[in-house]
Amino acid sequence: MNRIKTFVTAIAATATVGFSVSALAAEKSDELVVYSARKEHLIKPLFDLYTQKTGTKFRYITDKPGPLMARLEAEGKASPADLLITVDAGNLWQASNKGLLQAIESNTLKANIPSHLRDPNNTWYGLSVRARTLVYAGDRVKEKELSSYEDLAGPEWKGRLCLRTSKKVYNQSLVATMVERMGEPKAEEVVKGWVANLAAPVFSNDTKAMKAVAAGQCDVTIVNTYYFGRLQKKNPDTNLKLFWANQDSSGVHVNVSGAGVTRHAKHPEAAQKFLEWLSTPEAQSVFADENMEYAANPAVKPSQQVADWGNFRQDDLNVSSAGQLQATAIKLMDRVRYN
Repeated sequence: MNRIKTFVTAIAATATVGFSVSALAAEKSDELVVYSARKEHLIKPLFDLYTQKTGTKFRYITDKPGPLMARLEAEGKASPADLLITVDAGNLWQASNKGLLQAIESNTLKANIPSHLRDPNNTWYGLSVRARTLVYAGDRVKEKELSSYEDLAGPEWKGRLCLRTSKKVYNQSLVATMVERMGEPKAEEVVKGWVANLAAPVFSNDTKAMKAVAAGQCDVTIVNTYYFGRLQKKNPDTNLKLFWANQDSSGVHVNVSGAGVTRHAKHPEAAQKFLEWLSTPEAQSVFADENMEYAANPAVKPSQQVADWGNFRQDDLNVSSAGQLQATAIKLMDRVRYN
């Protein structure tokens, strides 16, 4: 937050939320229209900073990924949107697969964003990295007991595991990459083991799963690290600790929030320039720090709180597999009754 305050001064708001398509028909040529599944407080500082630097103004809608993609589909060529910003590679893959994004050939983006964090066909680029790893009760579990996602299916974790629901895309993406890594039969065996080891019915979100661990209802769970960061910030004395999974094998599962230029963008060149700027160290620090994520650009160091969690090796599997195998993962989880 302090880094953002350094970058962004108090200026008049240049964005509007919930505007109608008809109101956008008279867009000024120096305005970019953004549909964003990333929440307003996480993206508006970037819009404001870019406006200060370039004079480019923004109009934007924030909503969940599904409704935003449905809106782009319904609008077709008439869509005012220049960029789509969304969370999870599965959603980015779906947007590309539906033909909602256009390929962007950019040496800047290719230099700043590692290949496994962007679409192989260059229709979208990851901008921040969220690691999904293990959180455990430090007063009841020894670090040497932990190893990998797969290990949590073992009998030693019977009645000790808590999980977020399979209905949310983060666990769907994790299982999808497991399918890619180890094959569907082995992945199904692992997920079936997780279900057998549950100490309680699945939780609606990562925070509730962590609170169950803290309260002694279970001993370990799987979460996105920024949820741990938020809880840690509210309760510095928490008994919870992070463990970096699969360091001796595939590496920690990572996902991205990212963006692409829409297929029918009215200002594609300006949209590409903004996307390129979002990949630079100046913007990456703002984009990642506010939500306690990791910058997609490897040249950018994380915030101090995030850095204090230690270094880890991330899975270098292209994150697009989270989308390509999402349907397979959902069917797999349904079969083993992972709700």
